Amino acid sequence: MDNQIKIKLTTSDLIAARKKEYLETNMKNCKLYDHVQDDFKNARSFIDKKIKQTGIVHDDQFSNHLCIWDSNYPENPQRYESIIKRCNELGLIERCIQIPCRNATNGELLYKHTQEIIDILKSTDNVQETKLLEILSSKFDAVYFHPSTYKQCLLATGSSIELVKAICENKIQNGMAFIRPPGHHAMKSEFCGYCFFNNVAIAAEYVLRHYSVSKILIVDWDVHHGQSTQQMFYDDSRVLYFSIHRYENGEFWPNLRESDWDFTGSGDGQGFNINVPLNSTGMTDTDYLAIFHQILLPVASEFQPDLIMISSGYDAALGCPEGEMEITPACYAHLVNSLLNFGCGRVAVLLEGGYCLKSLAEGAALTLRSLLRDPCPLLDKTGSPCNSIIETIHNVIFAHQKYWKCFQTEVLLSPTYKAVSLYSFNDEPLSVFPTANCYPTQDETKVDEFSVLQHLISETQLLNIKNKVCLSYDLIMDQKHESSESGHPECPGRISAILNMFNTFQLTSRLLILKSREAKESELFLAHSKEHVDEMSNLHKLTLSELSDKEKCYDSVYLTVDTYKVSTLATGCLLQVIDSVINNESSSGVAVIRPPGHHAENDIACGFCIFNSVAIGASYALNKFGLKRIMILDWDIHFGNGTMRAFRSDPRVLYISIHRYQNAKFFPCSEEGSHKATGSDSGEGYTINIPWNKNGMGDAEYISVMHNIILPVAYEFCPELVLVSAGFDAAVGDPLGGCKVTPECYGHLTHCLSSLANGKVILALEGGYNIDAVSYCMTMCTKALLGDPLPPLDLEYPICKHAQNTLKRVVNVQKKYWSCFKPFHYERRNSEF
Repeated sequence: MDNQIKIKLTTSDLIAARKKEYLETNMKNCKLYDHVQDDFKNARSFIDKKIKQTGIVHDDQFSNHLCIWDSNYPENPQRYESIIKRCNELGLIERCIQIPCRNATNGELLYKHTQEIIDILKSTDNVQETKLLEILSSKFDAVYFHPSTYKQCLLATGSSIELVKAICENKIQNGMAFIRPPGHHAMKSEFCGYCFFNNVAIAAEYVLRHYSVSKILIVDWDVHHGQSTQQMFYDDSRVLYFSIHRYENGEFWPNLRESDWDFTGSGDGQGFNINVPLNSTGMTDTDYLAIFHQILLPVASEFQPDLIMISSGYDAALGCPEGEMEITPACYAHLVNSLLNFGCGRVAVLLEGGYCLKSLAEGAALTLRSLLRDPCPLLDKTGSPCNSIIETIHNVIFAHQKYWKCFQTEVLLSPTYKAVSLYSFNDEPLSVFPTANCYPTQDETKVDEFSVLQHLISETQLLNIKNKVCLSYDLIMDQKHESSESGHPECPGRISAILNMFNTFQLTSRLLILKSREAKESELFLAHSKEHVDEMSNLHKLTLSELSDKEKCYDSVYLTVDTYKVSTLATGCLLQVIDSVINNESSSGVAVIRPPGHHAENDIACGFCIFNSVAIGASYALNKFGLKRIMILDWDIHFGNGTMRAFRSDPRVLYISIHRYQNAKFFPCSEEGSHKATGSDSGEGYTINIPWNKNGMGDAEYISVMHNIILPVAYEFCPELVLVSAGFDAAVGDPLGGCKVTPECYGHLTHCLSSLANGKVILALEGGYNIDAVSYCMTMCTKALLGDPLPPLDLEYPICKHAQNTLKRVVNVQKKYWSCFKPFHYERRNSEF
């Protein structure tokens, strides 16, 4: 790149130029008759939205239904009993609100079933002749009848309705139903696959008929395809059915062609049926997370459901003989957590399958913990998704590109990609079905899975920390260190404005307020030279004229007699938060501090920044607590040159920055902010820059970066602590950033991070110069850490071409370092680089 002449501007020149650009850009998109836009209306509408309790459905009657003639039948009472036992061991049930169980009415059953099939089941009620029950069972695929089956099915369905009713009536935030028998195979006029009435489908239909719910997302991760649920909503655009299931090109039960990726819905429901068929066994957490990151989360973000219902089978869990998959119980907590920021947190989880008692009980219990907003347990580092999953992901995106704008990019899928279905099942259907010994059993050679499972359970750290979020600040930072230039954006008032907004949203009383302190010199030396620290510590001795002269030595920095005190307070407050979080006094934390820090380098102040608080904090955590992996996410609109340089050769710190770049013409005008910069020496690959070369980026672009780059890399890196350089100058209305990210989007980004590092996520205020925007943004982030419902997003998909190009460039550079990028295939065009 040719050397460019850089003209040094005063701060006032810089502000004026940015304001002019912002106004000109927005005026072009404005009509004279437009009303004044309220950018914070959505955030403000959630002022009273606070997380409610979790509901639970359970009843000992769910242990009655069993197979009289086959004691080894996998769908048995021990499934329910093992779950309740494990939940009690973890003290989970007592933390939930008990939802009363009831029987479904005949009218409710008729929502999705014929009267004839209802009557057949009713005819078995209290029938004691075992032979008659077994003969009837032989007429259906993989079911058995017990004298109590009819009543237990009524109870399961009715209780499922009660759970979703309680959620829709705002009596509870979310909930889980420990019910049996399962339901997602029960068809309109046929019993099937251990199922009699479709609990999820009937409950969903009930909600659609009785409440102001117009969009429901049903996620079915049972290892068997829930063909009945698919059939019942196949032409209904109000219900998005998403199923991940073992398929093996049709060779796995229920052996249906309609379970493949190219069955996408019909009529009004086209595009609202998404099948993710698994064509090999042994799928791991890596594979399931890839499905979520590349398919489900983008679609859910675009669909924006009013309610989420999960057909929660645990037969893909490690040790289950039916699924032969290797999903860890802890992974289910992560899957659930990733869905909790949709639908204002309204999530209903209903038990389906799962036939290894150990992994079933653990998976269900950790799912409930996630609903209770306990931190997600750490997973092992993820790796590369298997080739079979990559092909499936591409096939699904290929099939749904025309329906979902989030897929209408060339980021993941080449425009030349062609998909082919390979259905191969040719067996003739049976007219009489076996009634005993008709199910997979645990292969003795798989006994090692049980020892692995037991080790996983015993080694998984389950944290339940009393204080969800801690807060550190000091009003001295808000009263001192003010520029002599009128209208300087980095000004006192930013902190008090945030604290006032916390009070308005009634957050303060819910936070653990930490005592502030100044950072010690030895702590400052973790990221800065002695010369720089000494120079700043002596500022109080200078006259105003001398301070003014010294400012000229720096790029966009002002200095006062209070600079050192305020800057050490900023750093010290962040260190207080780090202590609280790492010592498990708090789950997560927020440091409302100024001045910002991420531009400050080892030996020089820069860009309003004196000491690099986040860089000091990361080094502090590495040294004091012996952490091995820290992720820093810097979403300030300006590239954090100081933080990047502090760790560019250190593989213990993953630095990810989303910033406006403009081909190195946007402050700090450094080519180190390019996508090509990846770190150096042993730290190569641990710097990821996501540079925007155009202004105007909004929620869709930032959410896409989170799903496609940040989360996949973060799960592969497996941080023990996440530090966020939380600048809000990409927010809508900021005079410097020129972007349009909403406060609620920052909340959603924060929630996405909450699944990492055992929930140890810390936000440190950096930039952001529209005080209203900064206040709402930090408030939404804090609400996310508290587990509060977040406003839904209105995402403008597909993301703009400039953003698509940025994502492709980043992946192309980073793919040699991170195996999670293996699914990304596209043709490199020389003109793009």
